[in-house]
Amino acid sequence: MSVSPRFAPGAWRFAAPPLLLGAPLLVASPAVGLLCLLAGAAVLAFFRDPERAPPPTGVVSPADGKISVIREEGDRVRVGVFMNVTDVHVNRAPLDGYVESVRHRPGANRPAFSKESERNERVDVDFGTHEVSLVAGWFARRIHPYVEAGDAVTRGDRIGHIAFGSRADVLLPAWVDIGDVLVENGQRVRAGETVLVERRE
Repeated sequence: MSVSPRFAPGAWRFAAPPLLLGAPLLVASPAVGLLCLLAGAAVLAFFRDPERAPPPTGVVSPADGKISVIREEGDRVRVGVFMNVTDVHVNRAPLDGYVESVRHRPGANRPAFSKESERNERVDVDFGTHEVSLVAGWFARRIHPYVEAGDAVTRGDRIGHIAFGSRADVLLPAWVDIGDVLVENGQRVRAGETVLVERRE
């Protein structure tokens, strides 16, 4: 049985105009029409939202992409994932928990892989024991959280997406030491599936 592809909210709002223009333009100007159709298809590819199967245990990655940050912040550890334009941009919960707050912080729009991106616009989803930050980049200006204070989430659940953007960080629970982190800078990871840290018993 075939399954219809799933897309993040807003996909058709961006994809429909070039797709609708592309078909009639194929007759009047085949090259321009083809470019429009390709642009619409690229938008849908960007907003794709595939199903994921979390492993039995472990703190999972909040995003698809490459590990760009592993550092200690006081007595906590932060792991960041940079998403390029070809990655899935739907973000997922690293652990089970309850959302304590969802806070938008305005800021700059520097490239998400640069040090200056620490001052970028972001949305912080606080679970109490850990926190996920959705960070906008130079081209990403639209952060869409799916959750709000009081929501219960299960590890691997969808918690938001960044339209045309760029980095997701997880501030890991206090019990995690930097030596517990199983990934390294530059490693590719998948949201909801790649284990960042195995939970201690």
